[in-house]
Amino acid sequence: MDFELGDDLREIQRTVRAFCEAEVKPHARRWDDEERFPWEVVRQLGPLGLMGMSVPEELGGSALGALGAAVVIEELARFDGSLALTVASHNGLGTGHILRFGTDEQRRRWIPPLARGEKLAAWGLTEPGSGSDAAAMRTTAVRRGDGWVLNGAKTFITQGTVGDTFLVLALTDPSAKQKGITAFVLEKGMKGFTQVPIHGKLGMRSSDTAELHMEDVEVPNAHRIGEVNAGFLDTLRILDRGRITIGALAVGLGRGALEEARAYAKERRAFGKPIAEHQAIAFMLADVATEVEAARLLVRRAGALCDAGAPFGTEAAMAKLYASEAAMRATSKAIQIHGGYGYTKDFPVERYYRDAKLCEIGEGTSEVQRIVISRDVLR
Repeated sequence: MDFELGDDLREIQRTVRAFCEAEVKPHARRWDDEERFPWEVVRQLGPLGLMGMSVPEELGGSALGALGAAVVIEELARFDGSLALTVASHNGLGTGHILRFGTDEQRRRWIPPLARGEKLAAWGLTEPGSGSDAAAMRTTAVRRGDGWVLNGAKTFITQGTVGDTFLVLALTDPSAKQKGITAFVLEKGMKGFTQVPIHGKLGMRSSDTAELHMEDVEVPNAHRIGEVNAGFLDTLRILDRGRITIGALAVGLGRGALEEARAYAKERRAFGKPIAEHQAIAFMLADVATEVEAARLLVRRAGALCDAGAPFGTEAAMAKLYASEAAMRATSKAIQIHGGYGYTKDFPVERYYRDAKLCEIGEGTSEVQRIVISRDVLR
């Protein structure tokens, strides 16, 4: 059992960290304040190999695997949760669904420009009345000639307005509920397909989020991904892997909170000495450090199992559940250590706190993770 990263992943880790120090850290607060998608940085991620992390090299990707992707996402999230979410969702959801369940022809058509970062992918599952309860989906796809006609709406879609290639789930057999769902690729500019931005989010404010509206959108059958009515089962597999990256994102935010709080505690003085020398503060840092490390190990175990081709669904749920809740505790304690300054935007810990909350909701809420885990425990 080896708990150390290999030389190749350590090199990638150093490269991403150096990039974030130079290109992300100085600007993340402004992007958050302005709710602005940072195109100038996102366009640099493709040449770094970060937009096709799980894509085979022959399709233009870097083939890092789940563990490598977790390492990258943690490094990005340490400096900006929103940017980490952009990379995680692009790789794991939209691109990942086409890569895993598309035909060879479909992969050759859509994957290379996504892997190179020339286009962005989005994934449409959630609806205004359908979040954890996928059976309540109302978007439909009806056969018409050699193709399909889609009608409905999706909400809280990451990359919703900046995306180019959309993987959308729709009911093809409404009577079968979740057993009657099929996946389709939609492209920006299709007639009847529109995107409406969502503003005013608590956190992840520079990650693009939108509603998708489909009004009689005609889609050729060549845009259908996977078997008819098998989309929900494919979706569960996508979510299993996505939980690893959201767990890694949470670890990055928790680590960022720890590093910022530690630096502040060493500088801030009270009662004649740095507050880090007061046991109350030192013990908070000890608790955060322990939980961040435990979360990282859970995430990397799930990633290693995934890469080995072993079952990893329960382990991914455990990683995502623990890491997301540990990140909330870490960021809350970081604010407490900063005192009144932690309640202002002068320090990044308040942004980490706001960003971390999404990790308890997205890719399956904490409650859903407990359902997944408990079913395995009681099986």
